[in-house]
This record gives sequence, structure tokens and C-alpha cells, in this order.
Amino acid sequence: MLPNKIKVARIDYQIQEVEEIDDDPSVMGACVYQKSTIKIKIGMSENKKEQTLVHEMLHACFNEAGFHEQDEDVINRVGIVLYQVLKDNKLSFMSTYLPER
Repeated sequence: MLPNKIKVARIDYQIQEVEEIDDDPSVMGACVYQKSTIKIKIGMSENKKEQTLVHEMLHACFNEAGFHEQDEDVINRVGIVLYQVLKDNKLSFMSTYLPER
């Protein structure tokens, strides 16, 4: 189960599961910086949703760090490895997300 929001550089990014992104059925996720929103496509496996969320979180991190021009290949590669590290080391915070008190 995905969290409802994540905090990146003190900005709350709302997580939304949607049917389609940008009218393109092949797009699995998107990070909308201006609205502080991450969209994840409904209908994927939980692992694929989590991997896509990590990918979109990286976009948010890079953007908030001032990297407005991002190399999609770099985000893809780092996202896949980061997701693997989180899962293999049982750091799957996504399935145990607790809202801030």
C-alpha cells in the first residue's frame, strides 16, 4: 500500500493513484512539481507501484535540490537500484507508512 504523501525538502507531495497519466496508457508515473503531486498508475502490481514511486520521488528530490534539467536515464537507473536496496534490506517503509503525528 502506498503512502498518501511524502515529504521532500519540507514540501508535502501528495500521492495519487490514477487511471491514466497525460492521456498516455504507457506512462506509469509522473511528478507534478508545481502542484507537489506524484501520480501512480492504478492496475500495476504493488512492487511496480512502489518502484514507480521511488522513481518519482527521485524526480522530486532532484527538483527540490535545484536540478531542474534531469536525465531520465539517470533517474531510471538510480531508481531501480534504490528500490532494490530498500526492498532487499527490508527498508520497505512504504508498506509500514505511519502518518506524521
